[in-house]
Amino acid sequence: MEKSNDAGFRKSLNIIDSTAIVAGSMIGSGIFIVSADMARNLGSPGYLLLAWVITGIMTLIAALSYGELAAMMPRAGGQYVYLREAFNPFSGFLYGWTFFMVIQTGTIAAVAMAFSKFMGVLVPWFAESNILFSMGSVRITTVHLLAILMIIVLTYNNVQGIRNAKWVQNFFTAIKVILLVGFIIIGLFIAKNIPAVEANKAIFWQPVSLNGDLLSGWTLVVAIGIALVGSMFSADAWNSITFAAAEVKNPKKTIPYSLLLGVSIVIILYILANMAYLNTLPLRGNPDGISVADRGMQYATNDRLGSASIYGLFGAGAATIMAAFVVVSTFGCNNGLILSGARVYYAMANDNLFFRSAGKLNKKGVPSNGLIFQAVWASLLCLSGTYSELLDYVVIAVLLFYILTIVGIYVLRFKKPDVLRPYKAFGYPVLPMVYIIGAATMMFILLRYKPDHTWPGIYIVLIGIPVFLAWRRFMDKVKG
Repeated sequence: MEKSNDAGFRKSLNIIDSTAIVAGSMIGSGIFIVSADMARNLGSPGYLLLAWVITGIMTLIAALSYGELAAMMPRAGGQYVYLREAFNPFSGFLYGWTFFMVIQTGTIAAVAMAFSKFMGVLVPWFAESNILFSMGSVRITTVHLLAILMIIVLTYNNVQGIRNAKWVQNFFTAIKVILLVGFIIIGLFIAKNIPAVEANKAIFWQPVSLNGDLLSGWTLVVAIGIALVGSMFSADAWNSITFAAAEVKNPKKTIPYSLLLGVSIVIILYILANMAYLNTLPLRGNPDGISVADRGMQYATNDRLGSASIYGLFGAGAATIMAAFVVVSTFGCNNGLILSGARVYYAMANDNLFFRSAGKLNKKGVPSNGLIFQAVWASLLCLSGTYSELLDYVVIAVLLFYILTIVGIYVLRFKKPDVLRPYKAFGYPVLPMVYIIGAATMMFILLRYKPDHTWPGIYIVLIGIPVFLAWRRFMDKVKG
């Protein structure tokens, strides 16, 4: 293994902090929205829950597999380092390039915009109709302003050191887990809708497309694969703690355990949340329905299932309650994303594959320049209006690199069999291969049946090839 350059980091993260980063980075706004689109794709309560179970199994397998790599290489940069060590610097660069251009910054921008839009429910001044500046196709609204301000505030807090960042993460993760548990209790035991429950039971294992065709065989597999986009994205960012491995106390034990705990907690909560939806709303609905029940899960207003599911109990106040919930949830989510992302740029910079200044730590022991680069690009993505399109491309790129990283476990076992492995991938070699096959099947389905939303993600990865060559040529000239 190559020598680590992480000596300046401060080891401040214990098992609670690390688990909070995992869980807090995963829980954003997706769980309150994506099941509406999944319901439209599947048309069946049973298969909706099955899709979430598949998501949970795949995510947990991946997390437990990454535990081996994290315990072997507890360094800043996480997945970038694993790909570099298993394959070569080029592989690591392609990941880092996509991570900076789309995966991390695009997600930060989208989460910030979700925060701002839901804040608009609480404070109407934050609205897309409230335009502050307009010139041609460029338009800056109060929603953009708040989203960028959120990124700046969280970036500033992270620049002050890992202790500040972890306090914010722990607090907001605890609050949103408590609120999510409360939401589930309300949905399962207080706001139960008997007609909705009966309607869902009647069609529990009857998957139907929107045009009324019964799904079976390959068409059902395709529908599940497409539906998984929403659930997999909502369950993503579980690997955030691996990027900050250099700041974890006893990382060889803490990181694998935090991955297991964090992912397990979130997946259980996500499945229970979907059971709460099915307990309060009929899955199938009418897009022209007048009432919340008429529209069902499939056509909840703006796909806001959280609000729709408690509407019967709180009436119009449901939108305000859920908006406050999402504001808290997205704030904590973005703190974890901002914290972890800069560590990747730090590792790349120390390999001369990113701006050199990103590879330096400030007096607080954090890569402040990397945090600033990330904030600037994420803010520009907020203003560009393309962040939502970028997110469509993220899933395919994320799956590609997850597959390559887990393949890296097999490669490293062959290349470096004598390296100490304090933790070994659970179920190796079978379970990691199950993930590889499942994720590859999902990639095939998305590339074949949703090309407009997936091929651009592959193109972004491929653009990294000439960028890598140009960067290496530039660095050679600088050195010369």
